[in-house]
Amino acid sequence: MNISLLTIVKNRKSAILNMISGLCNGTSLPAELVIVHMNEDKYGLSGLPFPVKEYTLSSIDLLPLAHARNFAVRKASFDTMIFLDADCIPSVNFIEAYDKILNEENILISGRVKYLTKTVMKAPDLLQVMSQVSIPDPVRGELDQYPYQLFWSLNFGCSKATYSKIGGFDEGFSGYGAEDTDFAFSANKNGVDFITIDAFAYHQYHPSYDPPINHIEPIVKNATRFKAKWGLWPMEGWLKKFCEMGYTRFINGQINLLKLPTPDEISAVLKHS
Repeated sequence: MNISLLTIVKNRKSAILNMISGLCNGTSLPAELVIVHMNEDKYGLSGLPFPVKEYTLSSIDLLPLAHARNFAVRKASFDTMIFLDADCIPSVNFIEAYDKILNEENILISGRVKYLTKTVMKAPDLLQVMSQVSIPDPVRGELDQYPYQLFWSLNFGCSKATYSKIGGFDEGFSGYGAEDTDFAFSANKNGVDFITIDAFAYHQYHPSYDPPINHIEPIVKNATRFKAKWGLWPMEGWLKKFCEMGYTRFINGQINLLKLPTPDEISAVLKHS
């Protein structure tokens, strides 16, 4: 089967190169790799065992995630697609696992993600030891099948027809937060089945924040849009922490942004592993 592998990226060249190393090490190869660069120049990748198509998407939004994914689909040459996050390295049988089921219509497929620590990333034989040294997802790791509300766009696949039936990603969501859950809720609403398969990808360490107060503005904005659309709040754990930290407040069923975090406050919630 001809499979288009799609990824969107911003300032992640080294991570993309690791992803490509994983793809080249696989038992099956994608028919093409489509890379959408969000507000950055192309990396000029060549000399690989599959075609690479790079595009730059310019936007007033720093991270136009929903727009970039929809753009990638329009540029894909083939009807079967896998989305893989730029920070993820695919397992050796990643494409093969998807290939067994991607020809089925009306189905949204999630792979699984495990995490690589900062120390593990230094291993010279990283591709060979990823499965042994990676950490399971703390929320999804013990689940055989994920519910719609735990869909995450790090690792998923579907046909173009199914993507169209879902409606694509809602470009009213701008920047970080909620667009994944909205996509899954739209799949459920439109009668698209959701299954989880053992197509593993390994998320590379990079600095991140818990809670992600560095993204507090788009998270609050997107949460408000999600609530208006679906009648419930997404990302409840983060929203609760924002309130506890004094950045936001719920008033009359709405969330209000009271202040922005300082650089020192953001640094204080940096995760170190």
